[in-house]
Amino acid sequence: MTYLPTHFEETDTAELHALVAACPLATWVVPHQGELLVNHIPFLLDVGRGAHGTLVGHVARANPVWQALSASSVAVFTGPQAYVSPNWYPGKQAHGKAVPTWNYATVHAHGVPEAFDDPARLLALVTRLTQVHEASQAQPWQVQDAPADYLASMLKAIVGIEIPVQRWVGKWKVSQNRPAADRQGVVAGLMAQGSDAAAQMAALVRQRG
Repeated sequence: MTYLPTHFEETDTAELHALVAACPLATWVVPHQGELLVNHIPFLLDVGRGAHGTLVGHVARANPVWQALSASSVAVFTGPQAYVSPNWYPGKQAHGKAVPTWNYATVHAHGVPEAFDDPARLLALVTRLTQVHEASQAQPWQVQDAPADYLASMLKAIVGIEIPVQRWVGKWKVSQNRPAADRQGVVAGLMAQGSDAAAQMAALVRQRG
């Protein structure tokens, strides 16, 4: 379960999907024999498969996680995040009643994962992953650039993972619980940092204000 006050809950499907697309590296947690197996896996979301879409990715065959898929798992996608100083709240100067916090946006995808190792499906998966993540390169690398025998050996070394999503949980903790003046102070404080990460969080604070 996730602690999720109503004012931080995000239920808009387009917003959830957009964060997954922008921040595809998930912390994937799988329960197994009383323990939690934790892996960091880049997933793609196939929105057209299943009631809530299907996450697809792969792991190393040597990774035991793919042999431990018998219960619901959760993939956690983390978007913009930033420390918030109480000095940014105008009210702090008047009464001092302010403490630090952390703003963040995150998406949890719950579902029972499945493994596959059919060579044709694996080739289709790595081809799609490559096309998505190489798209911004000046000269995109293609799967066909690798020698056929080398590619075949690499495909034998991985196992595909699919997670038909049963439930999405979105949490946008971006100062919605603060007065307008405090939100404006947070935006100003973040923008003064001059980093892309701070600017992304400032944009979310503005958006939810």
